[in-house]
Amino acid sequence: MNSFDSILIIGFGGPTRIEEVRPFLANVTRGRNISDERIQEVMHHYELIGGSSPYNELTLRQVHAFEEFAKKRGLNIPVYLGMRNWAPYLKETLAQMKKDGVRRAIGFILAPHRSYSSFDQYLENVEQAKRDSGFAELEVTYVDSWFDHPLFVEAVADRVRERGEGTFLIFTAHSIPKTMAQKCNYVWEIQTSSRFVAERVGVKHWTVAYQSRSGRPEDPWLEPDVNEVIHRLAMDGVRDLILVPIGFISDHAEILYDLDHEAKKTVESLGIRFSRVTTVMDHPKFIEMMFDVIHNVIASIAKQSPTQKNGVASSPQNGGSSQ
Repeated sequence: MNSFDSILIIGFGGPTRIEEVRPFLANVTRGRNISDERIQEVMHHYELIGGSSPYNELTLRQVHAFEEFAKKRGLNIPVYLGMRNWAPYLKETLAQMKKDGVRRAIGFILAPHRSYSSFDQYLENVEQAKRDSGFAELEVTYVDSWFDHPLFVEAVADRVRERGEGTFLIFTAHSIPKTMAQKCNYVWEIQTSSRFVAERVGVKHWTVAYQSRSGRPEDPWLEPDVNEVIHRLAMDGVRDLILVPIGFISDHAEILYDLDHEAKKTVESLGIRFSRVTTVMDHPKFIEMMFDVIHNVIASIAKQSPTQKNGVASSPQNGGSSQ
């Protein structure tokens, strides 16, 4: 028996129809001093991709696939999904967890590479949701980093294989401010994941590029942009590209617009052949990886003394470095 009574999967969230886009963007940009012009620009992006994001639907598929896999492996504890920026909101999810009487959860954040915005901010959101839902006594123990987990690497590699052969791989991840990147291992983790996947599929020529830059134009963010890399590679004579959004685990608006729309236009203007790899989503190896890192938390706590268990459980940052 393990001492955990629930699993909390934590995601970003996304609008499911056009009417939800503006309030969703208001949630995402709250406190960030984003101009209304930028909001209108992003709203237009949503219009171009059909008015919604597939993120919530795909994340629910991940959760359901995980629940089924966990039950087959004998892990029969309830699984909850909470989102930062859209329903089901974390506050609502924690309120339901309180009502259900759970007290000790394993937390799994749906982001492979850790920075403030992709990890620490989620921890803060959970703590705020605990206060907002009146559930301060909930203890959440987070899983270890999994950016280099063999099953994650293999799931991405399988997605690359599905697209056939390409002479050059461009791995993409969300750009973040350079000041944020200097305080964490985000760039190194992306490079490491990408290198492992390239080695697994036997492609020697690859690079990392960034996408989805936001914020003030005068603030330096991680570069190079994926479109700049495409132009450079075309100048170098590359004519066959595969885009691999390794920094994302579900297709969503930023992939559908930044890669399937903008990058596609860039590639087509240069006369290059290209394809875009599907994110891991509910790939069986990714679901197995989720189970593995969650099971590792259960096993590690089971080996510790009661004193150690209490100390670990009380730490919301357990299971990975807060970067």
